[in-house]
Amino acid sequence: MVWLIEIAVILLLVGGGWTMLTRGKQSEKREALTMRRVDAYIETIRRERRNPELAAMSDSELRDLLHSGARNLKVAEQRKGWIVLGIAAVTVVAASVMGSQHGFVGFAAVAAVGAIVAYGTNEFLERRMRAPLERHGVDVERLTVK
Repeated sequence: MVWLIEIAVILLLVGGGWTMLTRGKQSEKREALTMRRVDAYIETIRRERRNPELAAMSDSELRDLLHSGARNLKVAEQRKGWIVLGIAAVTVVAASVMGSQHGFVGFAAVAAVGAIVAYGTNEFLERRMRAPLERHGVDVERLTVK
């Protein structure tokens, strides 16, 4: 019973890792969409003038700030994905060892602790990657390309 769960989780981890590795093929389309979003956000900043710090910047400064922020956000998101995937892999290995020694209860306990750690790490890294842009008053959702 436990070995079926182990195989299923390992296949999910391999599939998630493969998805993360092959995501780079769409980078050109993603980069073009990011630049369009940056240009649209610059127009919105100029029109609304809510944030005096951003409104005082020239277009090139604002474009550099927003584009580098979007790029840093993408890199941080990929790093976050790899870290959470690593935590999941460690959790599977630890749960498998515990499951083989203490049965399903041990497996479930370690898997639950691993899920809590993965969730907490994900939330922490999510807030940390958004913080530099939010300090400048940038709406992160306007730059995010999914």
